[in-house]
Amino acid sequence: MKRILLIAITITAIGSFSTASAQDYKTALGVRLSSSSAMVNNSISIKHFINEKVAIEGLLSFGDPLAIGALVEFHKPLAASGLTYFYGGGGYLGFVKTFNTNTQKTSTDPNFGAQGVVGLDYKFNNVPLNISLDWKPELNIVTDINFEPAAIGFTARFTFGK
Repeated sequence: MKRILLIAITITAIGSFSTASAQDYKTALGVRLSSSSAMVNNSISIKHFINEKVAIEGLLSFGDPLAIGALVEFHKPLAASGLTYFYGGGGYLGFVKTFNTNTQKTSTDPNFGAQGVVGLDYKFNNVPLNISLDWKPELNIVTDINFEPAAIGFTARFTFGK
């Protein structure tokens, strides 16, 4: 948790002293690292802006669980150039391997749920790099009803397009 707080302070400090323009990219591709065992945790992230304030983000997690998620995000600029905050929501589909001790067999159970997101997004000036820090709680609806509130993530993406 100390590491995540340090990252948030760093993003804010960089945003306060740099001169980047807000959302100076159209599409970005990178990696999202998560602090918890949410259904969509460590993943590949692709973010595409539909317009200046609305983006869609796709997340693909490998391993166990294998999951795919989609988010619609609304971006609002902050005082620092290149720094925005965003919020939104979406859904996910995941596949979890379970082991039955009685039959000694492994099965794959599908899970479907909703996810929300709130975070900070920063685009560096003259560098094709975007970073973000977010909180992405998940509510599993199908198969196993549960709530994962502790999903904090850090994403670094290569940006392209204008």
